[in-house]
Amino acid sequence: MAQLFEVHPDNPQPRLLKQAVSLLEKGEILAVPTDSSYALVCHIDDKAAADKLRRIRGVDDKHHLTLLCRDLSELANYARVDNQQFRLLKSATPGPYTFILEASKEVPRRLSHPSRKTIGLRVPEHKALQALLALHEGPLLATTLIAPGETQPLNDAQEILERYKNQIAAVIDAGACALEPTTVVDLSGGEPEVIRQGRGDLAAIGL
Repeated sequence: MAQLFEVHPDNPQPRLLKQAVSLLEKGEILAVPTDSSYALVCHIDDKAAADKLRRIRGVDDKHHLTLLCRDLSELANYARVDNQQFRLLKSATPGPYTFILEASKEVPRRLSHPSRKTIGLRVPEHKALQALLALHEGPLLATTLIAPGETQPLNDAQEILERYKNQIAAVIDAGACALEPTTVVDLSGGEPEVIRQGRGDLAAIGL
């Protein structure tokens, strides 16, 4: 039975988040709020957890998973970023944007796209999630929490707890969460390519 960690949206309790980090370190899957919708997350170095994440989400290895990073400097450790890309990333982070970038050697090959060697990366603007990432001391592997066969992401902690209580270890509840997924921009080619128009405003980042 999954646990529910109810945390303050502006001052999340470290005691509860440390419990959540402990679950991640044991290879568990968590549902966490972001600045777009809820996401499923796990430890980046745990293959079994990553496989379980894909099974719950109903996607294969060609579906881009995302690394949630604390800041732009951490993101740059996991992707090859040129000066032009860096300027775009700087204008969009933190925020509800996911960027497809060429994965660096820091990313386990099993996590990047099998043929393109790319990975999704983003820096969320959400206080509880940022606090969780800080306590975890590294990025988390994530995917938007959209149930198999559905098109809309989930954003209600109680509903997620009820639907996934036997598949995940915990849900972090920090109050109301947006219902729109991130805007996804592919920067791995020549020009930026918008893959999904979501919560992130394209005009705000010059696209």
